[in-house]
Amino acid sequence: MQKIPSVASTARDLTDAEFAELDDLLLQTPQPLTPCDVVMLDGYLCGVLVQPVLLQPDAWLPHIFDFDGEPLPDTIDTAWMERIKSLIMRRYAALNRAMAEDGWFDPLVLEFDEDYPPEAPKDGEADPLVGLHPVSQSLMPWVAGFQHATICFPDLIELPDDAVMSALARIFRHLPAETDEEKEVVATLDREQPLTTLEEGIEDMVVAVADLQDLTRELRYKVDTVKREAPKVGRNDPCPCGSGKKYKHCHGG
Repeated sequence: MQKIPSVASTARDLTDAEFAELDDLLLQTPQPLTPCDVVMLDGYLCGVLVQPVLLQPDAWLPHIFDFDGEPLPDTIDTAWMERIKSLIMRRYAALNRAMAEDGWFDPLVLEFDEDYPPEAPKDGEADPLVGLHPVSQSLMPWVAGFQHATICFPDLIELPDDAVMSALARIFRHLPAETDEEKEVVATLDREQPLTTLEEGIEDMVVAVADLQDLTRELRYKVDTVKREAPKVGRNDPCPCGSGKKYKHCHGG
């Protein structure tokens, strides 16, 4: 299988070689932690960026190295940590910049060979890609990373907004449908908005993510107004500290 499309055209984004390096570094995460791979990471970062709250790296980084957010051991190699965080933060910044400036980004997705899967699943195991449309087979790992972000930080999926739900449905259509309701949603989208090529699937998914960023931008950067708990003190009023002086000659000086 091969990666498509090429890296987004921003000077500070990762090169193809750096994406491969990042994938190798993620695989070096010490057990028993279960890290994302580089494709899931890409979807996860986008899921973080479209949240209705502005998340700080300290909140979302742990869930990259372990699905449950368990911390890395204190004995972790500092050189490994510095390098992997540097690559992750560069990709995060590049995605954020591309969404904000262009309303578009190039997701890191996989195109499977025609003979995928190369090996039959082991007894008792189910291949999550079986039964999915070929377009969804390529997009599912990326979308699984996006879904990981919405599970870790559920503010987005809890928004009472039909437009948000519609955009999420267009993204999650590429995951295996588990309930009758999910199957009905996927069937409706396949009927009303069919995706016949991977390029169409990528475009629709990216537009849905960009729509989510637009829909949540005002909430994400909302500044809470500080409310006074007491009436404003006039400059000639007695200082509330109890000194007996006028406010302008005391704490208002």
